Amino acid sequence: MRSLTFIFLAITMRSFTPAQGQTTLSEDARLEVVAAFGQSQPIGVSVSSDNRIFVSFPKRDPYEMGLAEVKEGKRTAYPNVEWNRKEGNEDEVFVNVQDIYVDDNDHLWVLDSKPAPQNSVFGNDGSGEKKNGQFKLLQIDLHTDSVLHVFNFDDLNKSKSGLNDVRVDTDKKLAYLSDPGQAAIVILDLISGKSRVVLQHHFSTLADSGIVLRYEGKKMEDKSGNMFRSNVNGIALTKDLRYFYYRPINGLHLYRIETKYLADNKLSEQQLASYVEDMGETAVCHGMEADAAGNIYITSSLDYSIKYFTPAGKLITLVQDPRLIWPDSLGIGTDGYLYFSCAQVNRLPQWNGGTDKTSFPYRIYRVKLPPTS
Repeated sequence: MRSLTFIFLAITMRSFTPAQGQTTLSEDARLEVVAAFGQSQPIGVSVSSDNRIFVSFPKRDPYEMGLAEVKEGKRTAYPNVEWNRKEGNEDEVFVNVQDIYVDDNDHLWVLDSKPAPQNSVFGNDGSGEKKNGQFKLLQIDLHTDSVLHVFNFDDLNKSKSGLNDVRVDTDKKLAYLSDPGQAAIVILDLISGKSRVVLQHHFSTLADSGIVLRYEGKKMEDKSGNMFRSNVNGIALTKDLRYFYYRPINGLHLYRIETKYLADNKLSEQQLASYVEDMGETAVCHGMEADAAGNIYITSSLDYSIKYFTPAGKLITLVQDPRLIWPDSLGIGTDGYLYFSCAQVNRLPQWNGGTDKTSFPYRIYRVKLPPTS
């Protein structure tokens, strides 16, 4: 892999760009490769209580499977080959697995999300076609490897939605989902199957239009000059299920709200918004995860790092390495490791004038968690 220049967050006319003439990053020996996937782009990552590793892949060529369990560096279609077929009835196959999450009951939640082109964080495919997105959420019991339930979001505005990440509150029987398409949080009642849209177009869910991402000296824009921009995207749920953290990609601030307020459907939008807490400035981030100590891990792509935000409000770099190109989704094992994907979204053809600048193979990594006090 060619060397990468060290970059840092700098606000210059609200544009985020690599600094020039900085020290070259070297590979960190603590960073371990868990698996390599050739040209298959890993997105979602989650880990069970017995350290089973699951990875999701978008449905784009070369497509092999949408959801896999990784064993000894090799992937196997999960929960079976049938769900991972390339073609088939959308109710019986994965359309486009976006995010995955293992809850505290060892149930794997699979967000199968294919937004309409105009609502995708990966950019409009140029078709101009106004159509509905396709969304479903699967609940899989990892003890039996069987699908328990499929939620279809029947009351969701599928022409505007772009469901991206999911976390599940087993206490309140709710799923919380980020929806950059609607600039909102979607709350799915797992008993009734009904959903609510909250904090829509609140300052905490909206991208900062003045923030432009730059990678390797180039603005992240498509062939029409549209800059990459995502409203609320990364989310995290603390292990005690008390706090829900969230943020846009195009933004620096981290936000949270107590889940008891999200669960209270009697609150008005104004009342709910009053409970949002601004945790302060962190970094440009794509994915988040919480550990048992209350740390919130964030993927900081502009400086090729993983950081964590402590309960005391400190932002600490866990690992920095030139291989961490658009670190995306994270999972925490009981083995003391943080697992994560590197999606290299900034190197895809749509953001580089049609040229694929991806460094193959795609990989997922792991690094030791910080010691607990």
